[in-house]
Amino acid sequence: MKEDHYFQRVYDVTCLIPEGRVSTYGAIADFLALGSARMVGWALNNLKEERAYVPAHRVVNRKGFLSGKNFFKPPQLMIDRLEKEGISVSEDTIMDFDKVFWHPRELEGL
Repeated sequence: MKEDHYFQRVYDVTCLIPEGRVSTYGAIADFLALGSARMVGWALNNLKEERAYVPAHRVVNRKGFLSGKNFFKPPQLMIDRLEKEGISVSEDTIMDFDKVFWHPRELEGL
């Protein structure tokens, strides 16, 4: 599969994450059945300016840690965006992660 096509599928799913919720690299990879969590992270880390609409700040690691924070300029921007949506962050980790976690499988049956 072409890298650009894979990246676009990751971006499309990321755009479906509701405001005030977060998903994980692994959940997106699982839903797309197209590879690993690391590949989802790679796709999000390669976002270009023309895709600034993709809410990459809503994607965290499986423990709720903001592992992609350093790809935001400045890194605090990821936290600021999450907090603006009502998500609490402490020590670079999502608080009440189980309550705000969203899996793309929630789309099934719509």
